[in-house]
Amino acid sequence: MVYLICDVMKKYINLLFYFISFLFMEIVFKLIVFDKFFSMSLINTFVYIVFASCLCFTITTFMNRRFNRINTRIVLFTIAVLYSLQICVFNMFSFFFSLSLLNAAGQTLEFASDIFRVIFSNLFYIILMFIPFVMSFVLKKFLCFDRHKKKQHLFNWIVTLIILVVFFGTLFINKNKDYSPYKAYFKHNDMALEIQNLGLLDATANDFFKYVFKFSEGIDLNVNPSNNNNGGKQEDPKPEEKVYAYNNLNIDFNALIENEKNSTLKNMHTYFANDKGTLQNDYTGLFKDKNLILFMAESYNEIAVNEELTPTLYKLTHEGFVFNNYYSPTISSTLGGEFQELSGLYPANGFVNIWKSGKNTYPMGLGTVFREAGYNTFAYHDHWYKFQDRHNYLKALGFTNYKGCGNGMGDIMNCNQWPEDDVEMINVTFDDYINSDKPFMVFYAAVSGHGNYSWSGNNMSRKNKDLVKDLPYSQNVKAYIAAQIQFDRALGTLINKLEEAGKLDDTIIAFAADHYPYMLTIDEVNEAATYKKDSVVEVNHSNFVLWNSAMEKVEIDKVGSTIDVIPTIYNVMGIPYDSRLFIGKDILSTEPGLAIFGNRSWVSDYGTYFAGSKKFVPKDGVEVPEDYVSNMNKIVSNKIAMSGYILSQNYYKKVLGD
Repeated sequence: MVYLICDVMKKYINLLFYFISFLFMEIVFKLIVFDKFFSMSLINTFVYIVFASCLCFTITTFMNRRFNRINTRIVLFTIAVLYSLQICVFNMFSFFFSLSLLNAAGQTLEFASDIFRVIFSNLFYIILMFIPFVMSFVLKKFLCFDRHKKKQHLFNWIVTLIILVVFFGTLFINKNKDYSPYKAYFKHNDMALEIQNLGLLDATANDFFKYVFKFSEGIDLNVNPSNNNNGGKQEDPKPEEKVYAYNNLNIDFNALIENEKNSTLKNMHTYFANDKGTLQNDYTGLFKDKNLILFMAESYNEIAVNEELTPTLYKLTHEGFVFNNYYSPTISSTLGGEFQELSGLYPANGFVNIWKSGKNTYPMGLGTVFREAGYNTFAYHDHWYKFQDRHNYLKALGFTNYKGCGNGMGDIMNCNQWPEDDVEMINVTFDDYINSDKPFMVFYAAVSGHGNYSWSGNNMSRKNKDLVKDLPYSQNVKAYIAAQIQFDRALGTLINKLEEAGKLDDTIIAFAADHYPYMLTIDEVNEAATYKKDSVVEVNHSNFVLWNSAMEKVEIDKVGSTIDVIPTIYNVMGIPYDSRLFIGKDILSTEPGLAIFGNRSWVSDYGTYFAGSKKFVPKDGVEVPEDYVSNMNKIVSNKIAMSGYILSQNYYKKVLGD
C-alpha cells in the first residue's frame, strides 16, 4: 500500500511542480505590477492555475521520457518568457501587451536600445520568473517524466476538464457586479482588467481567443450615452437662461434605424439617437476664422512646468483656458495618445490595425473640416514620417501635405540625432504657412521630449544638462526636465515668430500630451510633482493648452481628457460638427466631465473609480447620487465599445458619406 502511494506520488510530482511554479510566478508578477496579490478574485486565479497545471502536466506525460522532459522545460521556459514580457512591457509603457497590439511592433523595434535598457533594469524580476525553469534541471532526479498509460492519460484529461468546469463555475460568483471576473471574461475586452481579475495565464489565453474570433463588446442600450448624474438626461435650460443650439449635424438617426438590417449598425444608430449631443455655449465660435497650431506634445506632463526653466510652458498653462482637472490617459503609448487627440475616440482593444491603415473615412477629421472651412492645412513630424504609419492616418484625417523625416523634413533639418530638435522643426517649417493666403491650421507631432532620459542616450537632455544641474531631483528626472526644456523653447520660438509676423493675436496655440513620461517610475514622477500621485489615475493628470494672446484667463474645473480635445477645439473655432459622433465631449459644454483610463478606471466631477480594486473615492463635499457608480461603469463600457465599433464598422462613412 505504501509502495502504491509512493508510486502515485512520484507519477504526479510534476503536477505539483507545475502548480508551485505557476503560483510562484503569478504571486511575484502581481507583487511587482500591482504591489499586491490578494484580491476578491483570488479564487478565480487559484483555480485557473490548478487547471493550467493539470493541462500542462497532461500534455507533457503523453510521450517518452526524453520528449516529456524536453516539453516540460519548453513549457516552463515559455511561461517564464510570458511573465517577463508583460513585466517589461508594463514597466516600459504602463500598459500590458495584447495580441491586438501586434501591429504596433514597429515602435518596439524602433527603440531597441530602450528594450535592452528595460530588460536590464528588470533583470532581477526576469531571473525570478526563470527560477522554475532552472529548478527543472536542479530537481531532475526528483521529477518524473515517465509516459503515462492510456487509462492514466484519460484520467488526467477528465480531471483537467472537471477543473476547467469548476473554474467557469467560479466566474458566476458575484457575476453581476461591476467588472466582476465573469464580466472581464465574457463581456469586456481589456487586458489589464482580465489580468487583475483572472491572472496572467488566463488573461493571455482569453486574449488569444478574443483576438482569433474577433470578439466585440456589447452595447447596453438601456443606458443613456450621457454621463449626467440624473440618469444621463441633459437638463433643459431654464426660461431666463440663454438658449443654445446643439452642436449637431442634420442626421436622421430614426430613418437610419428603420432602414438598417445589420443588427450592430442598428444598435449604433439607436445609441446615437439616444444622445442629445452637447449644447453650444458662451465660447462657441470664440476663435472663429483664427489660425490654429496644434501640437501632440511627446511625453509632456505637468511636472515639466517650471517658471524659470520652462517659462513658455508656464505661461501657456497659466493663461488662456486653464483646465484644472485635465488628464492624458496613457493607453498604447504614443499611438494611443495621438489617436485620442486626433479622433476624439477611446483607444479600444483592436483599434491599432484599423487606425494605422488609414483606410477608414473621417469626414470630421481635423485636416478635412478645416480645409472645408477655408483653411490651408499643414502637418509636420520631426522623426521618421512613416513611424506607426502616421502618413496613413494623417492622410485619412485630411492632411494631404504631411511632411516628416524621410519625405522632405530630412532635407531641411537634422534628422540624424535622437531625439530630434523641435526648435529646429519650427524654424524650418514656419515659412510654409505664415504668409498663407487663407487662415492656416497646423498640426505638429513633437518629439524632443521623448525618453529615455539620460545624458548619454538623449541629445535634448544632454543639450540642456547644465540648466537642470541644481534641481533637487534624481538624474532621470533632471534629464526629463532637460528634454522638455527643448519643447518649451520650440513653443517660445513659435510665439516670437508669430509676434514678429503680426499674427500672434490671430493665432490659437493648443497642445495635449500623448502620455505621461512612463520611462520614469512613479516615484521619480512624484519627485517633481506638487502632490503625491498614484500610478493608475493621477499620474496622468496634466495640461491641455488652449491659448490666445488676446484672451483673458478662463479657469475650467470640469474633468476632461485627451479624447475631449477635438470637440473642444471645434466648438471654440466655430467648426460645424456632430457632437454625438465623438466619444469625447466639448469640455466647455454643460456635459459632465469624464476621463477614462486604460484599465477602465475613471474620474468624473463626482470622484474617482479604481477598476482594479472596484473602489470609488468621492470628492470632498460631493453628494453622490444613488447607483451613480454602477451607472457610470455602464456608460464607460458603452463608450469604449462604441469607439471600437466606430472604427470596425467604418461608421462615419455610413452616416456622413465621404
